[in-house]
Amino acid sequence: MMKFCNQILCLSLVLSLSMTTLSFAQTCSKYKFSSNNVFDSCNDLPFLDSFLHYTYDSSTGSLHIAYRHTKLTSGKWVAWAVNPTSTGMVGAQAIVAYPQSDGTVRVYTSPIKSYQTSLQEGDLSFNVSGLSATYQNNELVVLASLKLSQDLGNGGTINTVWQDGSMSGNSPLAHPTSGNNVRSMSTLNLVSGVSAAAGGAGGSSKLRKRNIHGILNAVSWGIMMPLGAIIARYLRVAKSADPAWFYIHVFCQASAYIVGVAGWATGLKLGGDSPGIQYSTHRAIGIALFSLATVQVFAMFLRPKPEHKHRLYWNIYHHTIGYTIIILGVVNVFKGLEILSPKKEWKNAYIGIIVALAVVATLLEAFTWYVVIKRRKLEAKTTQHGTSNGARSQYA
Repeated sequence: MMKFCNQILCLSLVLSLSMTTLSFAQTCSKYKFSSNNVFDSCNDLPFLDSFLHYTYDSSTGSLHIAYRHTKLTSGKWVAWAVNPTSTGMVGAQAIVAYPQSDGTVRVYTSPIKSYQTSLQEGDLSFNVSGLSATYQNNELVVLASLKLSQDLGNGGTINTVWQDGSMSGNSPLAHPTSGNNVRSMSTLNLVSGVSAAAGGAGGSSKLRKRNIHGILNAVSWGIMMPLGAIIARYLRVAKSADPAWFYIHVFCQASAYIVGVAGWATGLKLGGDSPGIQYSTHRAIGIALFSLATVQVFAMFLRPKPEHKHRLYWNIYHHTIGYTIIILGVVNVFKGLEILSPKKEWKNAYIGIIVALAVVATLLEAFTWYVVIKRRKLEAKTTQHGTSNGARSQYA
């Protein structure tokens, strides 16, 4: 069983190296605009069903673009932006568009000054002309010409951001802060056409940290903790396993705590690196988990001996906190999966593991009660037989 815990711990390290890579197959090159516009280059953007077509004149700094967002339902807004100062949202110079109820499309410019933006209309830090947009067959196309300065071009490389979100009447609402909506950033070299995750290695590093954070916490709080509880509850029934079950239980839970603290620390680092993006429920549960688990660890040093009169109360406390940690851990893993929005196979795999642990626990629970009841009956017969023999010998 201890070897099994070690294997799970190693599995977390192996899984953390299995990161999803971006695919940039150029299907956009086959697209033909109804307005007969022709562009020199295009990029299939990796998220949000979007495409960018463009023509860049390095001698004048002119950039003519067509941003396409497909599979767009009504009641949605889209935006494409150039960020002259960083790779994120704040500082982005955006073009926003959304279909209106009369069939027309409103399109305008909006400088993003904070994470709490309401996408108000305003002038950008560079000139924009030829702004127009169309919406048909669930595809919104934005056309514009940008006059980029030499500094902004930075050798032909720009930081781009694209987004979508819901509408409330004629007012854009905040976009989702999870899944692909927090990944839709890239750098684009307008000369070579090479596109990469925003910030180059920095962007991929952040995504890697998010994946590692999720895997560490799923393995520790969501798998190893429940496994350790199963070991403690059911292995102890076998008298031959005493006290080995206790040390295996402690090893498994201590390993889960160490891995969990590492995952918790990466979460804090991610939060610090992502100002303005908050997952309040996930964060609150994470803090509660760390606090309860830390108390549980230190409470082990105050564990009374089995014959102590206060041992019963300590057991009640220990079991209550332990099962609370397990429930919160599993819940928070699912919260994390909602935030990361990984491939469906990852969520299905975790559900499969939890179901397997639940089935094993159910079977072991039934077997445990069978053993306990049988053992009690045997002890009762032994006691009764001993009493009967004592009575006969007394009056013989």
